[in-house]
Amino acid sequence: MHSVAVTGLGVVAPHGDTPETLFAALLRAESAIHPVFPELPKPAAAATVDFDAARWFTKLQLAGVDRVSQLAVAAADLAMRDAGLEAGAVDPERIGVFAGCGMGGAAALDAAYRGNGRVPPLTIPAFMPNAPASHVAMRQRAQGPVLTYSVACASSSLAIAEAAKAVQRGEVDIAIAGGSEALIVPGVVLAWQAMQTLAGFEPGEAATAVRPFAADRSGFALGEGAAFLVLESAEHARRRGTRVYATLAGWGSSCDATHLTKPDAEGQARALRQALKQADLKPGDVGYCNAHGTATRIGDVVEREALALVWGEQLDGLRVSSTKALHGHLLGAAGALEAVITVMALRERQLPPNAHCASPDPACALNLVREADVQAPALEAAISSSFAFGGTNSALVFTR
Repeated sequence: MHSVAVTGLGVVAPHGDTPETLFAALLRAESAIHPVFPELPKPAAAATVDFDAARWFTKLQLAGVDRVSQLAVAAADLAMRDAGLEAGAVDPERIGVFAGCGMGGAAALDAAYRGNGRVPPLTIPAFMPNAPASHVAMRQRAQGPVLTYSVACASSSLAIAEAAKAVQRGEVDIAIAGGSEALIVPGVVLAWQAMQTLAGFEPGEAATAVRPFAADRSGFALGEGAAFLVLESAEHARRRGTRVYATLAGWGSSCDATHLTKPDAEGQARALRQALKQADLKPGDVGYCNAHGTATRIGDVVEREALALVWGEQLDGLRVSSTKALHGHLLGAAGALEAVITVMALRERQLPPNAHCASPDPACALNLVREADVQAPALEAAISSSFAFGGTNSALVFTR
């Protein structure tokens, strides 16, 4: 069984389109969340991407390509370039694409609903959830397995785990693994508001509306973007003489099997334990957790309970932060973006702070990363968690 190396990172995120730009903004606790859709009855906020499709597509190529696929193509291309993989460098039958996408092409559906009876003929291929993976495959000439995972907020984390399995077993030489989401359209925002999961805010306070683990938290803000990692075996990376960011040492998945939207601590703990076991690590070996941390009243408490079940008396030694306070909740792409952030934390030995949490909730007692204390000079291992509607849980462990 092969060791799985991370050799390329690509992001198209609310904070920019390089991992370094993204990570530096997070270290500064710079929020990308801002008001959107002032025409809606209730104030709404989201983190959007400043994306120029012309960098990646001609006008002709854009026909029938939803924003969710555009972002995916760009992020995957940046990851492949970062890994030093030019076209033809690897047998295309040995390249796989493993992509997470929670809801597909929302902009295409929104345009169809608002088209006054005129529905664009390419609406179906534009909004299907596997369109991003297919477009990435076509752009990268990937002729191996091209798979889409749609399990809500765990989609891209699970996609990365499944890609790692394929690399570990020698089924592919290169795995392009990650996810994309582009749901910032009025209908989707209204639907999330109806669930009462989005953060409320006063005028001028949208940027600080999301407060994970805080006593005054009220929910999350949607985000959009895409993130992909290039995975390959450590042996393959050595033969290519390429840089390795980190090792994807362990992964775990589980299902709560209790409720469609209410999380379960024991279910989450099962995924965390599996990931640690796969990595052959004890809880105390892991110095940082990029938490799912949606800033919902129930979710944050349950996640703290899950961490306590696994770390026990060593919980105080685990530093924790949720970066959703700054880049929003990317739903199907959240796990991939947060995996990139976790890898960058390991590489830089710095931790993004848990922003906007002036008064932590006692029920969420954790060793939260503070803005004035982001250094982690001894960091050797970190974990990224993704817990989804539907009860699916995913955890990824990275090591230096």
